[in-house]
Amino acid sequence: MIVASKIKNVVRDVIDFPKPGIVFKDITPILKDPLLCADIVIELGLQVKGLKVDVVAGIESRGFLFGPQLAQLLKVPFVPIRKEGKLPYKTIKQSYELEYGSAVIECHEDAIINGQHVLIHDDLLATGGTVVAATKLIQQLGGAVTGYSFIISLDFLNGKKRLAAYSDQVFALANY
Repeated sequence: MIVASKIKNVVRDVIDFPKPGIVFKDITPILKDPLLCADIVIELGLQVKGLKVDVVAGIESRGFLFGPQLAQLLKVPFVPIRKEGKLPYKTIKQSYELEYGSAVIECHEDAIINGQHVLIHDDLLATGGTVVAATKLIQQLGGAVTGYSFIISLDFLNGKKRLAAYSDQVFALANY
């Protein structure tokens, strides 16, 4: 069974979360299966093989589940991109709209060195709003986004199309 099928077999739909009308794809059941977790990291690494990656940036919070492991596999640093007010050092901020409201994310001002090639990782690509905001943070610091990595892509929400303005290297293990 391929990794995409395994993911789809364990991810659960949570209706009306975080608000009515949203069908949330809950990836936490994946974490009960250490072999699937290992397979996911390996597959993520294979998908981005050939890309120049100096840093993996993971988006809070579910981007922290596999992002650090992917960075270790690629032998590069991991940079957390967090919700506003969660990082202890000097930060830069980026506001954005999402499917059900607005938010602000930030990263440390010294997280990326000018010219570094950054792979942005998150658990799920929906409309792409959060990922575009993360891209803008990376660009403010002088980084170049070399690609995007996701466990799941909700293709019907056209997030990949939105990211095309920044990179055509958009990878997901399971597509809906």
